[in-house]
Amino acid sequence: MPMINNSQDIARVAGTVVGKPDATQNKKLQALRKSCREFEAIYIQEMHKAMRKTIPDSGLFEKNMASELYKEMLDMEMAKTTASGKGLGIGEAMYQQMKDKVVSHK
Repeated sequence: MPMINNSQDIARVAGTVVGKPDATQNKKLQALRKSCREFEAIYIQEMHKAMRKTIPDSGLFEKNMASELYKEMLDMEMAKTTASGKGLGIGEAMYQQMKDKVVSHK
C-alpha cells in the first residue's frame, strides 16, 4: 500500500483505485482511437471502390491510368474525411469494445 502524505497522493491513489487511466494508458487509448479511425477509413475506401465498380462506363470520358489514379485518390480522401468526424460509427464501436482491454493491461 503506498504512503499517503498529501492531497495529491490521495488523488493519485483514488485515481488508481477507480481505474482512472494514467498518462501511458491515455497514450495507448489515443493510439487505439487513431487506429480504429484509420480502419474505418480503409473500410469506407473499399466500400467506395466497390460502389464505383457498379457504375457502368458511359464512354463520355477517356478511361486511362491518370483518371483511375485520380478516382482512387478521391475515394481515399473522401474516406478519410468521412472517418475523421463521427464517421459511420464503425471505428467508435471498435474503440468502445477494445478500450477496456487496453486500460486493464498494465
